[in-house]
Amino acid sequence: MAPRDPEATKARIFSAAIDEFAAYGIAGARVDRIARNANANKQLIYAYFGDKQQLFRQVLEKVMLDVAEAVPIDLDDLDAWVDAHLDYHRAHPEFLRLQMWEALEMGPDRITAGEARARRYQHKVDRVDDAQQRGLVRDDMPPGYLLTLLTGLINYREALPQSARFVLGDDADPGLWRQWVKTAVRSIAQRIPDVPAEQPETDAR
Repeated sequence: MAPRDPEATKARIFSAAIDEFAAYGIAGARVDRIARNANANKQLIYAYFGDKQQLFRQVLEKVMLDVAEAVPIDLDDLDAWVDAHLDYHRAHPEFLRLQMWEALEMGPDRITAGEARARRYQHKVDRVDDAQQRGLVRDDMPPGYLLTLLTGLINYREALPQSARFVLGDDADPGLWRQWVKTAVRSIAQRIPDVPAEQPETDAR
């Protein structure tokens, strides 16, 4: 019999748990189904991760680290920043679903960020602040507010595709939507220069 590889087993459990929680949420997820899909012993899941809610927290922490590695967090190129987010959401729809389940089932008072997740968010805010200091984006808005506004603009359609389908129609062009998101992000992020007030005409006679 081949020796057990704990890290490989944990990776399979994480993969199965991501799919399970994204599909069914915390209450609807079943540990026995995760174990079956991961080809792992159910008791091993409890030994590695604790109860189902603890497993969900660790799964969420993992997907946060995954997106941190895949998506840049600098605003030097706003179009590339939008592309990276939209591409990631299309390839990994479970990312936003897990966060929506967290909000629905845990509520704001029970949500606690792990250390890595908290660092990730703070780093994003710091990067926006850095972009403001370098004059790349508007500096008349607190960096956290600007970040929340921009990511909300990018994420809404991906998180609620049914709403977009009703509003935009079944044949909506995703490329056209992407271009409009980029335009809107640039419009919000880049401060419009102050326009000098028109001087009254003087009678030269």
